[in-house]
Amino acid sequence: MTGTGTRPAIVADASTGHGAVPVQTRNERFASTDVTAFPPVTGREATWKLTPVADLEELIGGTLDGSRYEVDATTTGGAEVGWVGRDDERIGAAGIPEDRAAANAWSSFQEALLVRVSGDEPSSATVVRSALGPAARAAHTLVDVARFARAVVVLDNRGAAQLAENVEILVGDGAEVTVVSVQDWTDDAKHVANHFAQVGRDARLKHVVVSFGGGVVRVNPSVTLAGSGADGELLGVYFADAGQHLESQVFLFHKADHTKGRVEYRGALQGDGAHTVWIGDVLIGPDATGTDSYEQNRNLVLTDGTRADSVPNLEIETGDIEGAGHASATGRFDDEQLFYLQARGIPEDVARRLVVRGFLASIVQKIGLPELQERLQDRIEAELAGGADV
Repeated sequence: MTGTGTRPAIVADASTGHGAVPVQTRNERFASTDVTAFPPVTGREATWKLTPVADLEELIGGTLDGSRYEVDATTTGGAEVGWVGRDDERIGAAGIPEDRAAANAWSSFQEALLVRVSGDEPSSATVVRSALGPAARAAHTLVDVARFARAVVVLDNRGAAQLAENVEILVGDGAEVTVVSVQDWTDDAKHVANHFAQVGRDARLKHVVVSFGGGVVRVNPSVTLAGSGADGELLGVYFADAGQHLESQVFLFHKADHTKGRVEYRGALQGDGAHTVWIGDVLIGPDATGTDSYEQNRNLVLTDGTRADSVPNLEIETGDIEGAGHASATGRFDDEQLFYLQARGIPEDVARRLVVRGFLASIVQKIGLPELQERLQDRIEAELAGGADV
């Protein structure tokens, strides 16, 4: 599927970026499925200025292999996994690219991996990708959840990769789905992903981004609460080590009335050059009366030499809402927590590890999958064991 978005007036000359009209709200960014519609990325753009674009040059504008790749899929209930062509009518229904990397992936993929869920019984699908290899690649995934279906979908990424991809999530009216994206790549992997979701009437989406592995990982979810009474919970947990860059730019759009949104991302950083970026945009549209929304990001700095960028943004275009707010905090250990644990005979190094585990576990425990939660807790332990100064 090709074409441009519905907002071409935002940029007078999309191919060069010259004559640009200032973007007034978050959902007015230029969008296109054609990579040539976007100018080359310089790193000075608002959406790229905190990203190491030189490390992602091939994914942003290079030639990508968009052929079918190996996956290991496990399903239960009414879930099934297969492949569909670019001409499938559902492709593009959840959203289209707003940056050059996403458009490059869209222009390059040949088939989309489809996760389809239907029926009344609780269902699940786990898709493991562990054999992508080091060559630059494009991918497209479509998660289609039928009306009133209930499901948990895990997109589990492992091994070596240089991957640019788009993930679309369609949540039918009255459906309830949890989508978990796990980035547990090798240390030199590069991954740029954009997730687009449309949530229907009285439907619920829990979207979770887990980023531990990879050299440069950028996962940007954009969720539209399109139906009246829709509910979106956007969660994220990450742990950045020395030289690692982990990033998420989150967009939650309250489009319909009486929608509810919660955004909570938590991360830890240790080691020289560890860098995390979180940008949270929440837009409450003019028709989103009765909206209840809140977003927050919290970062725990474990050693010197790290950097955590955290930018919450909130736009409200109607005065008739239940409530809205945002918060951001970055700091070191809570001295009171450490004192409490040490006063009970727990050594300082053990106390520090307990505080970190508890800080990140508050997100991990909300995933709702015991086996995956246990694996992630073990991963946190491994990260902590690698930090001598923690």
